[in-house]
Amino acid sequence: MKRKNIYFLAIACIILIIIYSGIRILKTQIGDSELSNKLNALIEDGLKQELFPGAVLLIAQNGEIRHRKAYGLAQKYSFGRIALEKPESMSAEHLFDVASMTKVFATTFGIMLLVDRGKLELDDFLHKYIDKFAEGEKRKIMIRHLLSHRAGLVPWKPVYYHASNKAESLDYISSLPLQYPVGTERHYSDLGFMILGYIIEEITGKSLDLYLKEELYDPLELYNTTFRPLSRNYKKIAATSHGNPFERRMIADDNFGYKCDENPDDFHKWRCYTLKGEVNDGNAFYAHGGIAGHAGLFSTVDDLKILADLLVNKGLFNGKIYIAPETVETFLRKDEFDNGLGWSFNPKFIKAEGAPEGTFGHTGFTGCNVVVIPAKKTIIILLTNRQNEGLGESGDYPDLNLLRRNIVRTVLGEI
Repeated sequence: MKRKNIYFLAIACIILIIIYSGIRILKTQIGDSELSNKLNALIEDGLKQELFPGAVLLIAQNGEIRHRKAYGLAQKYSFGRIALEKPESMSAEHLFDVASMTKVFATTFGIMLLVDRGKLELDDFLHKYIDKFAEGEKRKIMIRHLLSHRAGLVPWKPVYYHASNKAESLDYISSLPLQYPVGTERHYSDLGFMILGYIIEEITGKSLDLYLKEELYDPLELYNTTFRPLSRNYKKIAATSHGNPFERRMIADDNFGYKCDENPDDFHKWRCYTLKGEVNDGNAFYAHGGIAGHAGLFSTVDDLKILADLLVNKGLFNGKIYIAPETVETFLRKDEFDNGLGWSFNPKFIKAEGAPEGTFGHTGFTGCNVVVIPAKKTIIILLTNRQNEGLGESGDYPDLNLLRRNIVRTVLGEI
């Protein structure tokens, strides 16, 4: 009799577990449906406003995908903003030029690996690896200054006016005077991450792309993350700009925020076609052959999620430690300027106002951004091809900042 009661009790427990699990699954599906409906509405509104021809949006929590969807077109216009007769639909498998997100998903990870393996110290002076920075105030520049944009470097210059390869680029960059005091102020600089790319190559004896492929991307099976995707025969790539009209304006218009002595008409290599698989950034393309520490990386939303997961899980992925937890924590420690090393913790910069303490991320000029919310183990990745819309009447590309904020706000309301 007792044995029969135990049997029925076990059956009842199993039934209750199945019912409870079903309710949880149903709630999750309903919750994800509500989240997806709200996110779909935001992206569809962006398409109607012509903020971008297409987009891919991914939301993950606790390693699980809660929303992943492609929208619109991978390319809508050809050069001259001529509408394509047969435009290409967007998919989640399309590679995007992630622009300045190269700084974090490529170069910062590369430096992190070197630090983790004892081949580099964050407080090493730059001139230890590149003796061109051994004079004057430049002697004070440390690796951590470059990662946190506190090296005192000029924010941007058209390096390609003065250089056509990495060696010439380094000569030119090292010849420029510092614009700010070393270590005491934060001024975002592409040049600092170009230098970090040179350091990785100097230490490893390998090109930046090969080092990252062998030591990070391939071990994680990220086969859709690469520099120069056309050289590897990738077919699905979202188109970006029609030449480099924005950079031309950066050089021509001193009121635009960049003081340049160069004349845009003196440069005879301006691209006169729609870019698709070629890095948009001029310094990466013209002066570095498409492989640079500040720009040039192409990737998919799924690969970027795995790299973000690696940070959320303190260097652990699929049961294997790729980077020691203490190394990850060092790079994700916020300083007095609301920045980590490579990553930004400034909610205004990453458009994540209202997110929990510890939230970090980065943006890319082509129309991409990532927000990581460790407190919620949540990752938000938005990839768009906004540049394919062309420049507006103001001379700018479509502004995605309100959309980025609304996506973060919507996700926070549902997790």
